[in-house]
Amino acid sequence: MSKPTVLVLGGVGFLGRHFVAYLVENSLAEEIRVADKALPQTAYFDKRFKEVFSKVDFVQGNLVNPASIEKVFTRACGSSYDYVFNFAAETKYSQADEIYAEKIFLLSENCGKEAAKRKVKIFVEFSTAEVYDSCKEISKENSKLDPWTGIAKYKLKAEEALQKIDGLNLVILRPAVAYGTGALTGITPRLIIGRVYQHLKEQMVLLWSAELRLNTVHAIDVARATWHVAEWYVSNGKSGHGATRDELVFNLADKEDTNQETINKHIRAIFGIQTGFQGAVISNFAKLNLADVTDEINEKHLAPWAELLRNSRIKGSPLTPFLDQELLYNNALAVDGSKITRVTGFEYSVPILTTEKVAEVIDGFKAMNFWPKDA
Repeated sequence: MSKPTVLVLGGVGFLGRHFVAYLVENSLAEEIRVADKALPQTAYFDKRFKEVFSKVDFVQGNLVNPASIEKVFTRACGSSYDYVFNFAAETKYSQADEIYAEKIFLLSENCGKEAAKRKVKIFVEFSTAEVYDSCKEISKENSKLDPWTGIAKYKLKAEEALQKIDGLNLVILRPAVAYGTGALTGITPRLIIGRVYQHLKEQMVLLWSAELRLNTVHAIDVARATWHVAEWYVSNGKSGHGATRDELVFNLADKEDTNQETINKHIRAIFGIQTGFQGAVISNFAKLNLADVTDEINEKHLAPWAELLRNSRIKGSPLTPFLDQELLYNNALAVDGSKITRVTGFEYSVPILTTEKVAEVIDGFKAMNFWPKDA
């Protein structure tokens, strides 16, 4: 049986690059094209990803413009790709609605229309678990939807638009907080802040409670699940058109049920610092003045981090302890990632968050000279 040809949209980003590496290193595709607005040369690739991307066909393109999309979707021989994976989207928080409308909603809708027109065998859309109601309950694929970030709001709009496209063979993945080598967001800012408090010789105290859920999934499992569900979908003759929402969607989350204290436990082990939480009274006061509190928190962390980089003679690090206000609200990210196992037979290779796996994130940045020298 011949291997499929693959198009990866937004493949330069954090999850996209891990997926491309998984394809290349396991020789899963006959041909791989990666399309992105960002160039690999400016994307802070480590040695591994540089080598991986030397083996794929990279094209820079505007994935909002239909004419540009058509060119991206067309192979050199003139035919279309078998599988299309869409990781492309605006990933910065607290952006204007107009930015998200174009770079999330319109991008996904236009790429989905092109995929349907070309009758691709599978179109995998990456959404986010932030589309669920941010309550204490663990969300399944058919749970209440109430997006609590600007990104999630437009991701959900994109999901709905894609589901209405006739003939689109669609699967939607909603990952929890993804982490792994090269991650600039997710748990990484917390690791940076842990290093800052190690430098300051102070206790790291966070808002809200230890029990606030921030469920996680490792990047390698996102990559593995992405390919697994595509192969399962094609081999089982699934059709996105007319399928229910529950049939189309899979959450991605490990078995840890990670919360703030889970992450703090690893931060304590790595940096040898004390951690704690502000409690209800102070946290609720902060909620009423979150803009000011966010500014104060960032001001406290940014200067010491800059000093650490300066002392280590590091210039141009992409790492920052800056925390976005959208992510400081008392919103739980709690998702059940078991459906993909139950329905498709996928198994998570990193079922829990370990100190070793967290430390790998830091080690990756150390190898690229982006992380300050040890205390």
